[in-house]
Amino acid sequence: MTTPAADTLQKVFKTLADPTRVRILRLLEQEELIVGELMDILSMAQSRVSRHLAILREAGLLSDRREGTFVAYRFVLPEDGLWCDAWLLARKSMAGDPTADRDDALLRRTLAGRKKRSDTGRSFFDAVGPEWDALRTVFGDDLLRARATTVLVPPRLRVADIGTGTGVLALELADLGLDVVGIDQSEGMLEAARRKSEASISHATGRVEFRNGDAHALPLEDDSVDAAFAHMVLHSLEDPGRAIGEMARVVRPGGQVILVDFLHHDHTWMEKDLGLLWLGFEPETLRDWIDTAGLETLRIEPFESDAKRDLPASFVASARKPDPDSARG
Repeated sequence: MTTPAADTLQKVFKTLADPTRVRILRLLEQEELIVGELMDILSMAQSRVSRHLAILREAGLLSDRREGTFVAYRFVLPEDGLWCDAWLLARKSMAGDPTADRDDALLRRTLAGRKKRSDTGRSFFDAVGPEWDALRTVFGDDLLRARATTVLVPPRLRVADIGTGTGVLALELADLGLDVVGIDQSEGMLEAARRKSEASISHATGRVEFRNGDAHALPLEDDSVDAAFAHMVLHSLEDPGRAIGEMARVVRPGGQVILVDFLHHDHTWMEKDLGLLWLGFEPETLRDWIDTAGLETLRIEPFESDAKRDLPASFVASARKPDPDSARG
């Protein structure tokens, strides 16, 4: 029979034996960071970073705090002397290590860029809300929107349009007979969406409502919609993986999550001119996020852009929330 001290010692060794977890704790000892920032610094996929964070959280080594549109994590050293002694030894072993020096340099770069990214985010969309319908044409998104809606057409379903903007997709889905909840964090966008809804002359058979809300913490109950759309939204979020997890939470078992966005690209002008936080996504990263959210990937279909417009290639991805009752049937 092992003693409590022996159990704690075994947990300490198991937790700190992984060099990636020690790197994460070094970073979080210095600064609160979100998942996306850790991914950039460590050059790791979201699923791997999240897995290590889950282990560290379970060990009682992390605190988390909601900060605007994301969750910030911080290292909290337990009062138990075993943890303190082990951490001092682990941290000392990283002194002068090239990997630790690289992590620190990237941390400084991340902190320097954080304010710029934040200022570019919400203020950008609040400012351009009334003109967004004209500005969004740079995305070539009329065709992309059509591709997204073809994935889910049956009427009488309740769907969520995440990052609804000026409500273009939400109103189109209502025209198809779907009941739509359009969600956006920008009041400027929502005001434009409501005006458009009130002014539109439509024979829509579906209802539409607009709610202020954060894509990382959707104002919807669990299992409350049949599908959730994120059309040209992920690239403007601090933590796309968390947002996909939220979409998975609110979708009913058997329901779908539809994602439309750019594939990874090098059009850096979009960061400044269009408020992008991410220059597109690799299919492998999307699959990792979808898997972590507990969804089953149905397809990730790439689409080349019009060469004349010099735009990045895009994708339409769809995933399904498993339905245990259906599986038993």
